[in-house]
Amino acid sequence: MNRAFSSFVSSCAAVLMALSLSAGAEEAKPAKADAAKGETIYTNGDAARNIPACLACHGANGNSTIAQNPKLAGQHPQYLAKQLANFRTPERNNPIMSPIAKALSDAEMNDIAAYLAKQAPKPGAAKNRESIDLGKKIWRGGIAEKNVPACASCHGPAGDGIPVQYPRLSGQHPEYTSAQLVAFRTGGRRNSEQMSAIAMRLSDAESAAVADYIAGLK
Repeated sequence: MNRAFSSFVSSCAAVLMALSLSAGAEEAKPAKADAAKGETIYTNGDAARNIPACLACHGANGNSTIAQNPKLAGQHPQYLAKQLANFRTPERNNPIMSPIAKALSDAEMNDIAAYLAKQAPKPGAAKNRESIDLGKKIWRGGIAEKNVPACASCHGPAGDGIPVQYPRLSGQHPEYTSAQLVAFRTGGRRNSEQMSAIAMRLSDAESAAVADYIAGLK
């Protein structure tokens, strides 16, 4: 085999390998989330797989009316999909959500998240006038002496959050937010080292105050 032909064969092999890798990458690309499919599961569940309708607990269009169950409307889809995946693990073990999450495929999680992200969240309201100033202080400026950062630095001044990284919190039920802060502090929820460290520095009163303030953010 002469040098020119050998070079030609090597070039062809390189091109074929590149095409093969490119095709593999295309196949590995996750399918685009389907909000319509997500709505079907959210609204009807799947009795054959023992998946209940999500709206039974989280309300029509993700606007929960039950204080212990979070509002999900308008939440960042990446965050929602991550939380569903975390429910499959000891990081966020929950007697209700963990079995449901384990029954869902990754694609279905993304579909549900895509549907909820498109829903308009209904506003909430702060209820405790006595703690509003403390809640505002923690949200906007943190607690320097306890090394607690301002919540707004990650979740935004109006509680809109930052897609992928930090969830939307505005309008959330204060009872739910407060319970999650306690869970982060006590180890009941272990899917965010950052939040666990912050929650450990907050007292029950401080957690309740900032949770109540969050409920009134718009």
